[in-house]
Amino acid sequence: MTQTAIDNLAHEDRIFEPPADLAAHANVKADEYERAAADRLGFWAEKAQLLTWETPFTEVLDWSDPPFAKWFVGGRLNVAYNCVDRHVENGLGDKVAFHFVGEPGDTRDLTYAQLKDEVSKAANALTELGVRAGDRVAIYLPMIPEAVIAMLACARLGAPHTVVFGGFSSDALASRVEDCSAKVVITADGGYRRGAPSALKPAVDAALEKLGDASPVEHVVVVRRTGQDTAIVEGRDRWWDDVVDTASPEHTPEAFDSEHPLYVMYTSGTTGKPKGILHTTGGYLTQCAYTFQAVFDHKRDTDVYWCTADIGWVTGHSYIVYGPTAMAATQVLYEGTPDTPHKGRWWEIIADKGVTLFYTAPTAIRTFMKWGREIPAKYDLSSLRILGSVGEPINPEAYVWYRTHIGGDRTPVVDTWWQTETGAHMMSPLPGVTAAKPGSAMAALPGIAVDVVDDTGKSVANGEGGYLVITEPWPSMLRTIWGDDERYKDTYWARFPGVYFAGDGAKRDEDGAIWILGRVDDVMNVSGHRLSTSEIESALVSHPAVAEAAVVGATDETTGQAVVAFVILRESAGEGGDDLVAELRSHVAKEIGPIAKPRQIMVVPDLPKTRSGKIMRRLLRDVAENREVGDATTLADSSVMDLITAGLRKPSSGE
Repeated sequence: MTQTAIDNLAHEDRIFEPPADLAAHANVKADEYERAAADRLGFWAEKAQLLTWETPFTEVLDWSDPPFAKWFVGGRLNVAYNCVDRHVENGLGDKVAFHFVGEPGDTRDLTYAQLKDEVSKAANALTELGVRAGDRVAIYLPMIPEAVIAMLACARLGAPHTVVFGGFSSDALASRVEDCSAKVVITADGGYRRGAPSALKPAVDAALEKLGDASPVEHVVVVRRTGQDTAIVEGRDRWWDDVVDTASPEHTPEAFDSEHPLYVMYTSGTTGKPKGILHTTGGYLTQCAYTFQAVFDHKRDTDVYWCTADIGWVTGHSYIVYGPTAMAATQVLYEGTPDTPHKGRWWEIIADKGVTLFYTAPTAIRTFMKWGREIPAKYDLSSLRILGSVGEPINPEAYVWYRTHIGGDRTPVVDTWWQTETGAHMMSPLPGVTAAKPGSAMAALPGIAVDVVDDTGKSVANGEGGYLVITEPWPSMLRTIWGDDERYKDTYWARFPGVYFAGDGAKRDEDGAIWILGRVDDVMNVSGHRLSTSEIESALVSHPAVAEAAVVGATDETTGQAVVAFVILRESAGEGGDDLVAELRSHVAKEIGPIAKPRQIMVVPDLPKTRSGKIMRRLLRDVAENREVGDATTLADSSVMDLITAGLRKPSSGE
């Protein structure tokens, strides 16, 4: 990032101090950083006591065979017991675990006592179908309570699950089922998406047909959600209500070793062989529980929490299913899109359920900016006390809009940096402790050690940029890539020996705050100058006509790489034209410098995104370099690429 850009973003009037009343009663105080730094392993041993262990651990960390970590060695626990049963035993059985809101408007409240019964019944049903500890189960469901129940039932049995996005194609599902040798697939007839039923079961049938005799799947369990006609294969397929609803709610959970596999998550946008990230039990749940309590300042008796992530994204695992339930949170679970049946749906739900803690992605925030502040202004959002951002660096304009128009200019915004691989939050402001700069993840959380290094692995000074690394093992870290230890070492530990390379560029500002610049492959080299895609995107979105932007580097004979931008305009800007595109190019040059001026700007109706909200820049790079668009099966809406490639290949106002 250029120093001028950093200075502009970190201007004194754009630093937000923690609210005094929140700071006074915050779960985490400033001395937590000092305590963690003085005795990091002792700190994590203390946080592990947030959980209930059947057998206490004897060693906090075994790092004798790096990069293969073992946390809380010798300890035994059951994840589902920690997330459900113990709360019922402690008198919280009547506390609502989930306020479910279906897209068509149906609602369902599930207490912890009811959740315990449902998870126990699902565990008994899976046992009847032959699932044992160590067997893998694939889950391919919409955002309905059965998705949470299925995941916790697998955890209860010690059967690692792999959750596949409901929007993934049959090919993507087949590759994941095959890679982890799933014994059972749990799916639904369909789910609701933008006001209409969207079938899921046919994709399962196609995936298993593709695998043929090599399919490891013995049974498919189908939840009735939409009621649409669904083919059932005799002997293989079973309806959820036939096997789960009729099962006994009595089930005694078994404790498993702290390093017992919990789940395999395949990273979105994978090309070639799927990359299955393995997370285990004790360390993962410890860090999820602690960071949920610390970053969101969760108060068990008063807070209502809503994370809008898809259940199949790692955020849905760590900050819907595991971290919040481990801390007995009351949550909102919403099935559909934010614009169905109207563009105020999310704000309507917040007002209706009294949501206090809200966690969503920058891409969603920019969409709301495009729709206009008048929509959330119609709803009472005064219950909100903390807002969160996840998934990608949030541009300062979106941050300020979010804080102002959703948070009433009073709520802290916790801008969290972490990854599928890290399992839980690694960097974030703490709402009662940390002054926050819009667009900066600020610093590592207590107990986490990060650094920004140059090409040689040496720490950079304040005001300099480089690569983000994690210098010490952490409890929720991935243990390996499923079935491929060498790939694990090569991918994450080879670039800078002895430390984990996150794959992200980063910069320290003059105050030492860390700014995430995006993936290293999203850092362009234009005429020898390193330019961050996120910086240029922020510059574009700072223009009043732009709602959202994505920037890629395209091969250029003269400069090596050239900047190509794809922008969605605000509704108030109309369709745009050459004059506006020229104005946007000049705006970027003014905000960052002439070197960053895009070679091309394409005005598009939408951007290619996964169900998790991540922009698939490799597909945009295909368009920018005028080649055939690659695999788009992981997109939430594959028709987006058809729209872009059909009419928008020609440059707009390039020079």
